[in-house]
Amino acid sequence: MNLAEVRAVVTGGGSGIGRAVAEQMVRAGGKVMICGRDGRKLAKTAEEIGADFHVADVSSEKDVASLFEAALSRLGSLNVLINNAGFGSFAPLLEVDVAGMRGVWETNVLGAAIAAREAARTFIRQKTAGNIINVASTAGQRGFAGGTSYVASKFALRGMTECWRAELRQHDIRVMLINPSEVQTPFFESSGRARKLSERKLQASEIAHAIMAMLSMEDRGFITDLTVWATNPD
Repeated sequence: MNLAEVRAVVTGGGSGIGRAVAEQMVRAGGKVMICGRDGRKLAKTAEEIGADFHVADVSSEKDVASLFEAALSRLGSLNVLINNAGFGSFAPLLEVDVAGMRGVWETNVLGAAIAAREAARTFIRQKTAGNIINVASTAGQRGFAGGTSYVASKFALRGMTECWRAELRQHDIRVMLINPSEVQTPFFESSGRARKLSERKLQASEIAHAIMAMLSMEDRGFITDLTVWATNPD
């Protein structure tokens, strides 16, 4: 697609990968609405990068319906969803907390499904081609100790992506998956897994670059899934 024609909703767009991809879309001439739960952070980010914003919790069906109504009103049309909202909770199986695991699932799995459903309904109603890119993780390819809640959510997102792809190709909707390895964003701090910063590790801009490349392919083809690793991290 022509990146200047992007009309996108980016969930979890206040920081990290969501902010980076929204910023690159705006620079390419596209129009973007970012969403998240922190209105103050969203407003600041939107002003800095030139995007619209709407406060929404993707695990709330009502919030997501309102998000897409606002996006259509302000952007005029929609052709891209970046399903990026998510967070992690990490603990060994013996210490897994039910409420914590449910919270991860409600955002990373249920929230992604609600947003994708509303995006697909919008694309089909408009009778135009559409794009859904789900931001998963290498944690959706291989599990690791302490990853029960987060890994389960990303394996689920990978499986849902395959289902949606099978269902939506007939409507000219491309459903794609991107699997970042460890990216230096606020994700780790918010999950309690602080990491030493290093210029050799992935930045949000690398993942945004990959997403833009996936979108820029002519609509007759698409990249089903893409994994991004740091070349030689510390």
